[in-house]
Amino acid sequence: MPSVKIPRKSTDTDMTPFVDIAFLILSFFIMATKFKPEEPVKVETPNSVSSDILKEENAVLITIDKDSKVYLNISSVKDEQKTKLVEIIDGISTSRGIPLSDAEKQNFKNAPIIGVPFASLKSYLDIPNAQQGKTVQPGIPVLDSLNNELVWWIAESKKAFANTKLLYLIKGDNTSKYPTFEAV
Repeated sequence: MPSVKIPRKSTDTDMTPFVDIAFLILSFFIMATKFKPEEPVKVETPNSVSSDILKEENAVLITIDKDSKVYLNISSVKDEQKTKLVEIIDGISTSRGIPLSDAEKQNFKNAPIIGVPFASLKSYLDIPNAQQGKTVQPGIPVLDSLNNELVWWIAESKKAFANTKLLYLIKGDNTSKYPTFEAV
């Protein structure tokens, strides 16, 4: 009985469709990705590990940079009109006796971060928002226990967010000094 030999087929596979699909998926991911916005203050955090990812909605973010300067950012995601920020700046204006115009209050609503003492807050808010991120800020004074201006900002934030849960987040640089953290 004769055996029938089946001719062997080539194992070559045309890779063109696979490469096309790979580039299609790659281009989709590149176009769909949102890039991380540039932070107004560069902070290199310590290499510690935290399993909790904190939401930055309805939060007061206190940032401490490498020179131990303190900055403040108040975010309210669900507040489209930013009325909470208007309440905060109105409270600061009345309690500290800083006369602010409506344009300056509008600039505060759109400011990326606040890092100036009350004495220079008015002049900082006179700067257009596009240039505020590039302006060198001296930081909010916190080390002097008699003139800790961060206390005023936090008190006004508590008043504005009275009926909602407010998170306090502290983000500090790897090389900043401990007394600044303690004062915050």
